[in-house]
Formats: sequence, structure tokens, C-alpha cells
Amino acid sequence: MKKNYIFKFLLFLIPAVAFLLMSNAGGVAEGRTGSPGDGGSTCTQCHSGGDFNATAAIISDIPSSGYLLNTAYTINVAATSDASAYGFQLTAENSDNTKIGVFTGGTGSRVIDKRVTHSGVSTSGDWTFTWTSPSSDLGKVTFYTAVNAANGNAGTSGDQIVTATSTPTSLSISEAQRLNFETFPNPASNSVTIQLPSGTEKATVQFYDYLGRLALTKKVTSTKNILDVNSLSKGVYILKVAAEDKIGSQKFIKN
Repeated sequence: MKKNYIFKFLLFLIPAVAFLLMSNAGGVAEGRTGSPGDGGSTCTQCHSGGDFNATAAIISDIPSSGYLLNTAYTINVAATSDASAYGFQLTAENSDNTKIGVFTGGTGSRVIDKRVTHSGVSTSGDWTFTWTSPSSDLGKVTFYTAVNAANGNAGTSGDQIVTATSTPTSLSISEAQRLNFETFPNPASNSVTIQLPSGTEKATVQFYDYLGRLALTKKVTSTKNILDVNSLSKGVYILKVAAEDKIGSQKFIKN
């Protein structure tokens, strides 16, 4: 009778283990990138014991001058080793350990909960995918990845985990100095409202005609932001709004 229980238990265990291995072959949902936001966790708690002289690198086309807002960049994770199979997980975080940007998976990779990971076992250890930067300044971005250099035995023993971290990259200086504001109505005849971005309390507003001559200067605040433009002649103007070290501009039409 006891042997029957053991036999039935083994029959139950085999598909459960197979399901687990198949699931991990497509990446895990838990954070295993080694990033501060993921608590420094990697897959070493399961995969260990191997030594394939593995290394990993994160390569991107983000300029050294910084990233632009709401812009797609190509990210590449490349591993080198004597291993026969590979897996990885990567994320992007700012200095507050908050995950920023949006990932789009590429060949052999997919996105799980603000992280990108392998969608199947790789024999090359090379993945390329897309990261789209946030639409507002959330600070410096750092990419973190953990790569599993595996022996390909469909198990967790005899594998090696290596990590890589990119150099923190700030928002481009030109973007950081840009003031995003809204103007309405536009075109306008008598008055125009200047909606300053959140956190900006006051600004100087200037209207330049098509010859580049200053036609009107006004001051606005976050609460007093309706300007009288009756003194402007009909035509097209460049509307510039400056606050502290930021400046923004838009086309304005006076009816």
C-alpha cells in the first residue's frame, strides 16, 4: 500500500515539475533583475553551481547627452560564456527605485510587470527590445539585468547567474530646460489663458511678431493667468513663456 502512495505521488510530481520548468523557460513574473526596486533579487536562489566564465552587458542607443521625453530607444542585453542556454530579466528604475518608462518586447523576449524577460530559452544570450522613456522628467534612469548562463539540462543546477548595470542617464539638458505650458483659446481675439505646468507658480510671457520684434510682455501666475491681448495687431506671433531656468514657446494667432 505504501508503495502505491509513493507511486501516485511521483505521478503527481512529474507534471508539476515539468510545468515549473516550462514556465521558467518563458521567464518568471517575480522581480529577479538585481535592481534596488527588486530588492537586489536574482535567480541565484534557484539557479546555481555552474561556472561558465559568464559576463553580461547592457547596450543602448540613448545619447550620452541624455534621453528625450516619450522617445523609443533600443536596448540590448548581450551575454558571453561557455554556456549552452541563456535567460534574462531587465528593468529600468530612477534614483527613487521607481520603475520608469515602458518596455516593448522583441524577438525572444516579452514584458512582464514593468520588466522584460526571455520568452523562451536562448542559445545566443543576445536580446534586443525597446524602452520608451516617460513623458515627464522622473530623474535619471538606470537599467539592471540578471542573466542566467545555463547548462541546458532543463533543471536549475549547474547554472551561473551574472548581473549588469548601466550608467545612470539623465533627461537631456534641452528637455530638462523646456517649459511645457498650454494656451487657450488659440486663435484668440481679446484674451488668452496661459496654463502653467504643475509646480510652476509664476512666469514671464512674451509675444514676438513674424519679424522677431517683441510686441507684448506680461506676467502670469498659476492663479492669475488670463492675458488681455487687445493691443496686439492681427497676425501670427511666437509666444514665449519663461519661468526660472525653463522656457517654452508656441505659435499664437491673434484674430
